[in-house]
Amino acid sequence: MNLLFSVLLQAGAASAAWAPIAGVIVAVIAAAFGISLIGKSAMEAIARQPQAGSDVRTSMIIVAALIEGVALFAIVVCGFILG
Repeated sequence: MNLLFSVLLQAGAASAAWAPIAGVIVAVIAAAFGISLIGKSAMEAIARQPQAGSDVRTSMIIVAALIEGVALFAIVVCGFILG
């Protein structure tokens, strides 16, 4: 995964026109990867302690929303740079 990020960022650095597009791609991939890790960890926590499922689920949704917010902010900023 780190190799993919470094290749995209190097491609963005090679040409100033591609930098915002590479930034959007990296932001989206990083957000998807982070949310998948949150989901995986939440499912493991619920499997270990089913009675805490609602608390874990609530925390998972809040953190996933925060990550999506950061990714959306990155997309908007890169859109302003392109526009």
